[in-house]
Amino acid sequence: MKKELKMPRLRPEMENGVLCAWLKEEGEAFSAGEPLFEIETDKVVNQIEATESGVLEKQLFEEGDTVAVESPVAILETK
Repeated sequence: MKKELKMPRLRPEMENGVLCAWLKEEGEAFSAGEPLFEIETDKVVNQIEATESGVLEKQLFEEGDTVAVESPVAILETK
């Protein structure tokens, strides 16, 4: 099943975050609990983990891009 992976809101006042690094490449499989990407907010870097297993089909933003909260950052194929 295809799903959108969205930029999470880590704090109530968070409006956007910088996508610092992709930890999985397009076409790469991942398991629930594995980190998929890192975001920076107020100089703190957070790893965002998968909530279920699947494959990272498409990255929608590049490293260094500023992404609004709730915007899709990737398309996943989940099991």
